[in-house]
Amino acid sequence: MTLLTSLRRLLTVATLGLGLVHATHAADAGAPDQLIRGLSLETIEAVKADKDIQAGNINKIIALVDAKVMPHVNFQRMTASAVGRFWRQATPEQQTKLQAEFKTLLVRTYAGALTQVKDQTIGLKPLRAQPTDTEVVVRTEIRGKGDAIQLDYRLEKAGAEWKIYDVNVLGIWLADQYRNSFAQEIGANGIDGLIKSLADKNAKAGGTATAAKS
Repeated sequence: MTLLTSLRRLLTVATLGLGLVHATHAADAGAPDQLIRGLSLETIEAVKADKDIQAGNINKIIALVDAKVMPHVNFQRMTASAVGRFWRQATPEQQTKLQAEFKTLLVRTYAGALTQVKDQTIGLKPLRAQPTDTEVVVRTEIRGKGDAIQLDYRLEKAGAEWKIYDVNVLGIWLADQYRNSFAQEIGANGIDGLIKSLADKNAKAGGTATAAKS
């Protein structure tokens, strides 16, 4: 399995998680596990209510993901974690470009994965956290045919809100996976080379989506 295939699989499973969480016992709506639950229900209900999205309209799916999911993700922290030690070496302009291209990459991959939501369900595991904690892990598992799939989310408290900054699928954290490939690209072509590589991937994906729509 190639690294790109592995990354796509991770995001596909993560998408299933945010699209399939079922109702659990009542809890504080401001709690991190209830954020994951509520976000998931809103996303899947929007998918079920829109025939164009069900038919695979990628632009509509991207708009949905951008509106429903992305406001709850700390993209600066996620990008910095994925870029690793090179993040501090990047200029503010490079950091801005990296974050924008990485966000586009994840949104498109996430949106494409939404079309694969089938009959799976997902259960929230009990949250192991103290009321004063500002960083937590929300643990879930996807249940369908075969063995259950582990799916965990790292969240941080920013003011009164909780934000997702990493996802774990089968013991692999998403930022760790990207960090390895990003480090190789930066080592070969520098930070600007990574920016160009991400931009090229996004342009290609955008072209493919436009062709499929026409």
